[in-house]
Amino acid sequence: MADLTSDFVGIKSPNPFWLASAPPTDKEYNVRRAFEAGWGGVVWKTLGSEGPPVVNVNGPRYGAIYGADRRLLGLNNIELITDRDLYTNLEEIKRVKADYPDRAMIVSIMVPCEEEAWKAILPLVEDTGADGIELNFGCPHGMSERGMGAAVGQVPEYIEMVTRWCKQYYSKPVIVKLTPNITDIRKPAAAAKAGGADAVSLINTINSITSVNLDTLSPEPSIDGKGSHGGYCGPAVKPIAMSMVSEIARGADTAGIPISGIGGITTWRDAAEYITLGCGNVQVCTAAMTYGFKIVQEMISGLSEWMDEKGHTSIEDFRGAAVPNVTDWQYLNLNYVAKAQINQDLCISCGRCFAACEDTSHQAISMSPERVFEVIDEECVACNLCVNVCPVEDCITMEAMAPGTVDPRTEKVVEPEYANWTTHPNNPSATAAE
Repeated sequence: MADLTSDFVGIKSPNPFWLASAPPTDKEYNVRRAFEAGWGGVVWKTLGSEGPPVVNVNGPRYGAIYGADRRLLGLNNIELITDRDLYTNLEEIKRVKADYPDRAMIVSIMVPCEEEAWKAILPLVEDTGADGIELNFGCPHGMSERGMGAAVGQVPEYIEMVTRWCKQYYSKPVIVKLTPNITDIRKPAAAAKAGGADAVSLINTINSITSVNLDTLSPEPSIDGKGSHGGYCGPAVKPIAMSMVSEIARGADTAGIPISGIGGITTWRDAAEYITLGCGNVQVCTAAMTYGFKIVQEMISGLSEWMDEKGHTSIEDFRGAAVPNVTDWQYLNLNYVAKAQINQDLCISCGRCFAACEDTSHQAISMSPERVFEVIDEECVACNLCVNVCPVEDCITMEAMAPGTVDPRTEKVVEPEYANWTTHPNNPSATAAE
């Protein structure tokens, strides 16, 4: 059977599923329940320094985006870091780690961008016996207006500086959590690497307003008639997160740095996809908040069964396997040709493929008086829209045309793969040669 044991920058856990720093990891009670449910590790909700207490709002803290069946697709939050006393948190972390020595215990930290502030808190965290720390450089609301969170994460020089402080005053692994609210994710990742970070984690939440109440004209969640931008997470952010993970995994200045993947992970399949893009483990938040801690059991069993099916004995067998297949558009093979095919046995004659293609695409699907839908090969450009709008799984598929066959749209022979790549106009080398 597959071994799900994770060894992430020397931090061992029985599986690669960690709970991200968030409300589910805010106190001892929650974390104990999480470990009993089977989570491999947790990142304790972000601690702040001594001083004026953090005060959270006492009204709604979350806004939501739903699918048609009211399935939660995205969650917006305006909650700050922990509002519990620093020393209470530290005592609880120490107790839980002592009782669950085989689980990963990471402590998220956010203090002012001053060396003395980091120098003061790091020994306190190290004394808990926790396995490592995560630097919260991503929170886009509340704390960022105080010069912390994303305000630091958007300045690579600050990331490198604070990371160096942490490596100087803390002896265990340092993970840097990156904000997605930036143009090029590779720059902060490179800064973390330059500062000596043992790993990066991403993405933190995306700056957002999910909705406006059209009766009160206030953004939701609304606090006494006013709303604020917050952090967006959940299944809807997964594509954004995976793209950023892949950029770091294949970046010239960032390749090789360990990555903890975060963003919309709800199933074992989501986790497997992140791992193929180079992640050594994954962190989950919204799925646990939506379905409860026991969702990890489905993740564990699903990933284990898939690995057995594929012949993988550990996650290292497929970690990063998809990275070589991520490329820039200019390197895509324009000789490749595919066409849509409709399985008439599965078709329910809803007409969604026809409407989408006729109105917004390439008029490549015909409809007979009997509502039989067929692909017009000579017009099909394989855009895949029909596949995406079809409500029946596998009813419409994209079928590749073998080299040597005639493309009905161009009436030209499909070239063998890369046959003309050396002279192809999309080939940078060929362009340079010209």
